[in-house]
Amino acid sequence: MEDLLLSVIIIIVVLDFIWEQILNFLNRTKMSPDIPAELMGIYDNEQYARQQAYQKTNSRLDLISGSFLFIIILGMLIFHGFGYLDGLLRQITENFILLPLLYLGIITLVLQIISFPFEWYDTFVIEERYGFNRSSKSLFIIDFFKKLLLTFVMGGVILAIILYIYKYTEEWFWIFAWIIISLFSVFMSILYSKWIVPLFNKQRKLHSGELRQKIETFAWNAGFEMQDIYILDGSKRSTKANAYFTGLGKKKRIVLFDTLIKELEPDEVLAVLAHEIGHYRKKHIQQSLVMSIISTGVILFILSLLLNNPMLSKALGSDIPSFHLGLVGFSFLFSPISGLIGLLFNHISRKNEYEADAFVKKYNLKDALIRGLIKSSIRSLSNLTPHPWMVFCHYSHPTLLQRIHKLKNRQENC
Repeated sequence: MEDLLLSVIIIIVVLDFIWEQILNFLNRTKMSPDIPAELMGIYDNEQYARQQAYQKTNSRLDLISGSFLFIIILGMLIFHGFGYLDGLLRQITENFILLPLLYLGIITLVLQIISFPFEWYDTFVIEERYGFNRSSKSLFIIDFFKKLLLTFVMGGVILAIILYIYKYTEEWFWIFAWIIISLFSVFMSILYSKWIVPLFNKQRKLHSGELRQKIETFAWNAGFEMQDIYILDGSKRSTKANAYFTGLGKKKRIVLFDTLIKELEPDEVLAVLAHEIGHYRKKHIQQSLVMSIISTGVILFILSLLLNNPMLSKALGSDIPSFHLGLVGFSFLFSPISGLIGLLFNHISRKNEYEADAFVKKYNLKDALIRGLIKSSIRSLSNLTPHPWMVFCHYSHPTLLQRIHKLKNRQENC
């Protein structure tokens, strides 16, 4: 039976890889040496050629890195590498908390080491070649270790708590784990910008002036209470721009990348922020949080049915059932369901983006938003003509052309 289960896991891994390659191939078929008619007036011939080259280069890197990881995972499954690692660590400890922490920590570390050279190449070759990279090699390495340490500390503490609960509650552990993870999600949404972001970036308050006055006036008119407006030094790593707000209740803060302010006019920055505020006013933030909490509960319940399953452990190469092997096996078996959940979440997210754009129209910022979106897309060499199947499966946002079409031609309910 365990051989059949291993075969199912391998089939899932192989089919997932093949499907992703089909999507990437379809995406590449949308590329063309000649600028498409729908992009006339957005990209000129030189910009379009540069954008196509950038997308092709990234596509090749994704193919190489994805194939490399696929081969390693397939080898680990076929040659029972996951069970072998479990056997090695049991010679060191069989403590019900320490063993899973070591096991999952090593897997996390190996995955990070595998991804490191590809991320390095992406940053210092591809992004550098196209003028996006502003990060130094020392900063890149420091960031890598900071992220790794943060993952180990925060993830390790939460996992240790869940393991302790699992030890003494067993079949009911998923409820307590659900509560803990949900509280952590709410906690992070409130304090992410205040506690986590400063580990990587400096934030300063936006000084008085035209932009601040426009933002404060708009926020007041839109009924958006905020704590303050901050500028984040995103330019020390990349020329790409962004903006977001974080927090709940009266603790919300608006965060603007300094690159966004340099790239866009004040009205265009305001329109981008109006879009983000539209998400809040339409309760998309709360909706996403609730959906995430519900899906986490479903995932944990299904996980509770597979943990300590002897057949699953044997399929991965160990005769001893364990929490960590159950978790690894579950991550493979749940992949198809996770993909379906992702499709639903992406569909809702794209719908929400249209609603947030419609909110911008209500305040007569439609043209400023279109200009801002076009400028950002051109500067970041975004793919404006992805294949519809790629959009359906992986895009959380509609394409730029879809958003412009809706903004210009459709009357939305605001």
